Formats: sequence, structure tokens, C-alpha cells
Amino acid sequence: MPTFLQILLLCVLAFLLFRVYRKYRVARRRRLIDSYQFPARISTKLSDKYPHLSEPQVALVIDGLREYFHICNIAGRRMVAMPSQAVDVAWHEFILFTRHYKQFCEKALGRFLHHTPAEAMSSPTIAQQGIKRAWRIACRREQIKPDAPNRLPLLFALDADLAIPDGFRYALDCRRSGDAAYCAGHIGCGGGCGSCAGGCGGDASGCGSGCGGGCGGD
Repeated sequence: MPTFLQILLLCVLAFLLFRVYRKYRVARRRRLIDSYQFPARISTKLSDKYPHLSEPQVALVIDGLREYFHICNIAGRRMVAMPSQAVDVAWHEFILFTRHYKQFCEKALGRFLHHTPAEAMSSPTIAQQGIKRAWRIACRREQIKPDAPNRLPLLFALDADLAIPDGFRYALDCRRSGDAAYCAGHIGCGGGCGSCAGGCGGDASGCGSGCGGGCGGD
């Protein structure tokens, strides 16, 4: 009959094997997302929607869509909001390729990713958990400190950089930016932050549940 120590060792071994498998699975899906060729018609639809964009700028939006799927891959089934209107348009167009999208989701994410509308902060200084999670993962991927950023991650900078008419605009310091609607400094703050100070508390968990729109969940 197994002793308590043997059972404990088996549990620890099972946990370690699960962690190794999960890292392997995330890495395998990351490689698939990196190499995936999105349908060319998505770029055509983006050009129709935003005729002022050049070909390299349209390609940058596609890069943003790829980045969003990377973030969803890292987040697992936790909710992640979509912070860019332009990328949201690309995502919607991708979904219209029903068979391709279903196959991509199964291979790259392990589940079907339902589309919900893009979501900014609920006010210029209040961020929901879905936006916070998108911010923290995006910052980590681009080696930015989420609670003391020196620049915006791609998904949070795209709409302003590309002058998207209906886009979400973020600024590192809203006190110095007259045209930005949302304060990026507040996204990295914990729930108890009351000001736009850049040095507010770090990531309490980064994994809180719930958000309005975006990926994650079923």
C-alpha cells in the first residue's frame, strides 16, 4: 500500500509534468500563430474600411491581430478585451472565413474564440479587468513595465498611430495629452489607485475574472 510520502511525490511529479506540458503547448501554439498566413481578403476589407491606410499600415493591423491571438494564447480561458478598433475589424473579417477561422482556433488556441465587440476603458480613468489583462500581457511581451510604461504596446498604440476615425486612443500621461481619451497609466494600477501617478501599485494578480468584450471564456 502506498505511503503518504509516495502519494505526495506522485502528486508533485504529476504537477511538474502538467506544467512542462502546458509550457510546451503554449510554445507550440505560439509558433503556429507566428507562421499563420491570414486570408488576403482581410487586408482588402481593411483597405475598404480605412482607405487612408497604406499597404504597410494595413500589414501593421494584421500584425496587431496576430499579437492579439498571442495574448489570448497566453491568457488561456481568461477574458482579454480587444483594445483596438482597427484590429477588431480585421478579427471580424477573419471570422467570416468560417472554416479557416475554426481550424485556426482549434490549432492555435485549443478552442473556438467567439468574437465580441472591441472594448476600451469604461471611462478615461477606469479600466476593467479584461483591458487590464490585455495591457499586462501585451506589456510583458514587449518588455514594458505595465505599472511604469515608457511607451504603449502595439495594440494600444495602433488606432492613434494610424489615425483610425473611430479608434481608441491611449496616452501614457493624459495630463499632457489633450486628445487622448484613455489614460494608459491607470490600466497598470491596482484597484486602489486614485490618481494618474505613474508609480502606483503593481500587478496585484493580472488574472482577475470578468470583462466586457474580447477573447477568453466559452
